[in-house]
Amino acid sequence: MSTVVVSPSNVVTFPEGGGHFWVSMQYVQGFHAHGCEVYWLECFTSSGDEDRDAYMLGQFSKRMERFGLKGKTILYTIENAGSQSTPVINFIDVTEAYAKSVFRRADLLLNFYYAMPSSLLEQFSSTALVDIDPGLLQFWINAGQLSVAPHKYYLTTGETVGTPAAKFPHCGIPWIHIQPPVSLESWPYLYNSECEAFTTISSWWGGGGKGEFITDGKGILYENNKRVTFLEYVNLPKLTPQILELALNLGDGDPEESIESEIQKQKEESYIPGVTDYISDAVDHKVLDEHGWKLKDAYEVASSPESYQAYIQGSRGEFSCVKPSCLRFQNAWISDRTICYLASGKPVVVQDTGPSSFLPSGEGMFRFSTIEQAAESFAVINSDYEKNCRKAREIAESYFDAKKITKKILDCCQP
Repeated sequence: MSTVVVSPSNVVTFPEGGGHFWVSMQYVQGFHAHGCEVYWLECFTSSGDEDRDAYMLGQFSKRMERFGLKGKTILYTIENAGSQSTPVINFIDVTEAYAKSVFRRADLLLNFYYAMPSSLLEQFSSTALVDIDPGLLQFWINAGQLSVAPHKYYLTTGETVGTPAAKFPHCGIPWIHIQPPVSLESWPYLYNSECEAFTTISSWWGGGGKGEFITDGKGILYENNKRVTFLEYVNLPKLTPQILELALNLGDGDPEESIESEIQKQKEESYIPGVTDYISDAVDHKVLDEHGWKLKDAYEVASSPESYQAYIQGSRGEFSCVKPSCLRFQNAWISDRTICYLASGKPVVVQDTGPSSFLPSGEGMFRFSTIEQAAESFAVINSDYEKNCRKAREIAESYFDAKKITKKILDCCQP
């Protein structure tokens, strides 16, 4: 039996992110299916509020128990992070001796935390970095904006990463390609022809709500919030009778001053005019509402793993756009959220992120590049809804089965 340590990022400190929790848990469930002993290792950053910290840690503990990881979690804090001093690792609720004993016997560390200190990585015999931001991760590394400590293996969920088709550098790293996994047992097929709305769950602003920008400080600068791409399709509800609903972390007021300050900073540093001007979230809400979109608060419908799953499984299917970087990089990426819809037997209408050797388009999954293609996709799906539901599940079984993907990881990333 293999021992695998999975190291997610920002799960404990984001208890409202039901979908974010599932990203790493899909891998855990896949390894469990192979009989692996799995540990969860995560860096915890205090909020500065004792009550908030206690809430976050309490929610995390309950969820770990529900998902079969009671007594299998190792949390730690980092002192001197980002400074020139050697970072100091302090473990929470477990002794250093216990943690190191787990690290020594582990066959693999599967790491999603790009900033993990090398002193911690060096305690494992085999380490694999998982790239869940294909194109962006390579851009950040190449631009000197992110320094990732050496790993033995490098996995990516971007099909074009490291290939001639990529529109971004591969950083001289030998990438191993995997698909994002979904636990088919945890996400069963649920057919219900009475479900009405095509939905999605998303953040309106990137960067933790502060806005996300892509720049190399030289000649590249653009806004990378999903707000940009969704607003390009704002007229879609007027082209189809299909009900469209967005569960967003949208907000109801003006953006924080930090967003406006960031825009000005980027303009001044890069000397590039034309960054998308921000308007208030209240105006965005009004625009979406006037164009026929149904709106929900993501924190109200998907703030736990269970509610996130229930919202997806109560949908007719998914409609979603991607960040502008996916379109520019042409990374042939698919969202881990989208594969949850597919596994549940919910057809998806998602933005085309570039040529793929395996992603289908036409039954169960429809990849669009224009608003007309998106509108037509709903008509095709609804003309034979049950068939498209079955095809959606078949796509998940064929390409995203967590058992198959974690087996590939075990085969590729152990001595």
